[in-house]
Amino acid sequence: MPTTRRQALARTGAVGAAVAFSGALSELFAGTAAAQATGGSAGYGPLVPDPDGLLDLPKGFRYKVLSREGDPLRSGEGKVPSNCDGMAAFAAPRPHGDGPGDSRADAQHGRSGKGTTWLVRNHENRMDGRVPVPAVKGLTYDPAAKGGCTVLELDRHNNVLTERVGIAGTSTNCAGGPSLWNTWLTCEETEFKAGEEGYTKDHGYIFEVGFDRRRPTSVEPLTAMGRFQHEAVAFDPRTGVVYETEDAFDKPFGLFYRFLPEKPKGGYGSLHAGGTLQAMRVPDVADLSTVTETGTTFQGIEWVDVPDPLARQTPVRFQDFGKGGITHAQKLEGCYWGGSRVYFVSSFARTSEGSQRDHFGQIWRYDPRRRSLTLVIRFGPDTDVQLPGEEPDNICLAPSGGLMVCEDGEGAQHVFGLTRQGKVYAMARGAQNLGTPQDPSWGEFAGVTFSPDHRTMYVNCYKPGTTFAITGPWQD
Repeated sequence: MPTTRRQALARTGAVGAAVAFSGALSELFAGTAAAQATGGSAGYGPLVPDPDGLLDLPKGFRYKVLSREGDPLRSGEGKVPSNCDGMAAFAAPRPHGDGPGDSRADAQHGRSGKGTTWLVRNHENRMDGRVPVPAVKGLTYDPAAKGGCTVLELDRHNNVLTERVGIAGTSTNCAGGPSLWNTWLTCEETEFKAGEEGYTKDHGYIFEVGFDRRRPTSVEPLTAMGRFQHEAVAFDPRTGVVYETEDAFDKPFGLFYRFLPEKPKGGYGSLHAGGTLQAMRVPDVADLSTVTETGTTFQGIEWVDVPDPLARQTPVRFQDFGKGGITHAQKLEGCYWGGSRVYFVSSFARTSEGSQRDHFGQIWRYDPRRRSLTLVIRFGPDTDVQLPGEEPDNICLAPSGGLMVCEDGEGAQHVFGLTRQGKVYAMARGAQNLGTPQDPSWGEFAGVTFSPDHRTMYVNCYKPGTTFAITGPWQD
């Protein structure tokens, strides 16, 4: 394929081979307590080539490989699955008087000591997944499906204590998000029905993955939250409302949703009580790609009930939302709550694929109290600042302020940091060449997240599936 600008810059050793952005980065960090940005004003310095050819980091930082696809799971349940995607890290509570039990039950239910961490990891396996998530009794939804989650239990030094299946028999588990009660909601980015592509059950749901005896994984889908090509979720901690993104593959593109639970903030299992699924309507805006000026704000955002959340006959994004229609956007991916607002990412838009305008990424902010929607950041070649990468995907808040962004574009693949002051820097670069020296290729990053004590950044290389723990002078 032709050499892109990103590939050319990567080969010359430039710190960042990326497109530009415009917008008020400071808005992304509203409500964060940190006064100083991660990486200071200029990041942590240039990336140092890794002699082992896995991961390039700034000087002073180190990585540990926690898990690689195809290696044996420590539980003995099978092999580490492929296509490592979204992740989250949870502090594991100390056990409360449960007997020692057998070792398999301890691993299954996360019997943990002080200072341990649960790291839950999605596997975006479709029917052609290289290494499927092993089917485990009591944890498998559809025996024909190859996706799911695995759970790693880590000690304070990031040594892997246990590694096991969290849920199996799901499909295309892309992202998700943590609940208010410290379980993981894993999202299926598909909408195949039973009998299609070899599946025996309908797919396109959210499932709740737990870590201990009091909050075990449920293989019953959260049907009221909709059946569509889910990407990520974020909770409003004040109200318990859940926001959801849809990464639809074709036109009409995905929608931005909110779920109003019958038992808001009800705790583990409460989402099974049902609720109301609604889609966002921006008056007079059918496609978010048409908005090009950062700072553009729409008032009076409307929420319209989804006619058929289970999409029994018609996919949700094709359904009739009545007068005024509904608002679509291409590649709706990352979603997180910050301060009193929810942020979500449109990774890119291409007119060649049906969008009304081209862009290399947008970040939107929705304010529930004011019912307003604002375009905060726009990535693209027509702006005039360097970095932070093309096609932003997974996003997480860094512990000392700022963001970490996984890119999913062409050429070299990076994790970029964005400081509160608007500085952008390369934090990591994938070094596992999947191609040839003459035509190199690198797997995207996914699942960036931080440990509960903020001392470790975890991130996946999607292909070949590799999970890294990165430590270093984060507070310098």
